[in-house]
Amino acid sequence: MELTERKKRILKAIVDDYIATAEPVGSKAVAKQLGGSVSSATIRNEMVELSEMGYLEQPHTSAGRVPSPKGYRLYVNELMEQHRLSRAETEKMNSALHIKMQELDRIISKAGQYVSNLTEYPTYALAAGKNRMSVKRFDLLYVDASSVITVVMTNDDRVKSGIVRTQMGIEAEQLPALATVLNKEFTGLTTADMSQKLMGISQHTLPAAFMLLSATVDFAEGVLDSAGRAEIFTAGTNRILNLPEYRDIDKASQLINYLSDDEAQLPVTDENSPMKILIGPENVSSALRDTSVVVASYDIGDNMRGLIGVVGPVRMDYATVAARLSYFADGMARLFGKNELPTRRDDKEDNNK
Repeated sequence: MELTERKKRILKAIVDDYIATAEPVGSKAVAKQLGGSVSSATIRNEMVELSEMGYLEQPHTSAGRVPSPKGYRLYVNELMEQHRLSRAETEKMNSALHIKMQELDRIISKAGQYVSNLTEYPTYALAAGKNRMSVKRFDLLYVDASSVITVVMTNDDRVKSGIVRTQMGIEAEQLPALATVLNKEFTGLTTADMSQKLMGISQHTLPAAFMLLSATVDFAEGVLDSAGRAEIFTAGTNRILNLPEYRDIDKASQLINYLSDDEAQLPVTDENSPMKILIGPENVSSALRDTSVVVASYDIGDNMRGLIGVVGPVRMDYATVAARLSYFADGMARLFGKNELPTRRDDKEDNNK
């Protein structure tokens, strides 16, 4: 069977109606959406063929149809109209984007909360490194013969410090030379490379100095491991309970628990793509198989990118969510890069008239 333009128009009408109502869609509703240009009988025949082609599904309790994941994928790829943000929407988002530049985690967390309010769906947000984590600089500060404050700056300019203790005495005059060794030999390396490098110099370093170098490298490896684990901030998870698809408490609890799990493998964008849409079973995790995810990335700078994902039912209003998420991500990138907001699209269009 051929997927004709008429079939595509009918499929689009069904998806649009189902997004709005969460109820199976019948031929009369489709005919009304198409303005009477196609008869109900013809629409019923086309709906049967769309079902046989895998684009529609028929719930057992209803004569109407609902889109399948395959149908949603065609809708997202070809049929949905670009959602034009209203002046009120852009003003609301610009207001949200006027975030005072504070500590990174706080900004990322706030971004997730704002997007959840804008889309009325649960969201997650995190900052992730574009490249591997490594140490950019070491500094050693003398405390006493058995204690040194180690300061580590990572390649994304985060600074961590801690007291490193050694069982063998160390003198203050030795620290500049040891810091030089650390900055020459152990910067720009992964944790595995640092361990290998440490073993390589063990035979050529005095025991007291090696003990301090070993303890410092161990501290740095802990910093890198911690920095490499991005903290995930979730917002609006309770909005799941407002959706018809999650009236089953067990089903809702499973998804809420998954989103609240710090170890959950939530979807991220591809390396060279600012946005990704995953529909139902396209999600790898079984906890997300009955949901859809729209995730966008934006550049933070210093080899870091921010990610914001929206989680909702498969009948999600993809066009609106994608438009709002894209606008917000663009605004966040500008805010981090230039401390300015995106030009409102309505203004651009007005200036071109």
